[in-house]
Amino acid sequence: MRLLLISNSTMPGEAYLDYPKNNIKEFLGDKSVKALFIPYAGVTMSFDEYEAKVKERFNEIGHDIVSIHHFEDPVKAVEEAEAIVVGGGSTWNLLHLVHKYNLTEPIRKKVMSENAPYIGWSAGSNLSCPTIKTTNDMPIIDPMGFDALNMIPFQINPHYLDKNPEGHGGETREDRINEFMVLNPDMYVAGLREGTMFLVEGDKLSLIGDRPCRIFKNGVDAYELTNADDFNFLMK
Repeated sequence: MRLLLISNSTMPGEAYLDYPKNNIKEFLGDKSVKALFIPYAGVTMSFDEYEAKVKERFNEIGHDIVSIHHFEDPVKAVEEAEAIVVGGGSTWNLLHLVHKYNLTEPIRKKVMSENAPYIGWSAGSNLSCPTIKTTNDMPIIDPMGFDALNMIPFQINPHYLDKNPEGHGGETREDRINEFMVLNPDMYVAGLREGTMFLVEGDKLSLIGDRPCRIFKNGVDAYELTNADDFNFLMK
């Protein structure tokens, strides 16, 4: 199993998918790959527009994508894919359509049994988790169940923020994750800060990026790990 799970698509002042593009290139390798793109998290743009944005960056690094919405049979498209790429946006709409088109098991089989590379950012990273319960966005549509792809045994909170924006008096992200931990005491949550990503190679997990990752577990004070630390305990 090979996964590249990216916290966010874009850093302030940069072009779309600019900061992780070389990581994506290295992950996919030197031979050109035409990946299947799943744009279902896109809500405020058309799937054609979303595909064009991602295609431009992938073409820049010598790879290509084609969106799943062009195929009459989405399951067959997954079964025949060289690699799978899942974009960010609404995690709720993403999972709704994955469930609607019965794609959970085909994607799991393609990635976990047939070793097709999987790349996700933001909502696409959430989708790799056991559930989408640690996403940040509003539940704008019924996802037909919270269970996601369950390709990794822990939860990710992408775009992790340490503090609230100035002037906001509500709960912090850590407060919300702690609520999750009380109700899900056996689950780890990784707060994946922007500009960072997880690389999964088999059962080996590593952090890429200069910012530390915040680890949450019920009954344990939250703590920080860097890209020099061992993350493999999260895969057990």
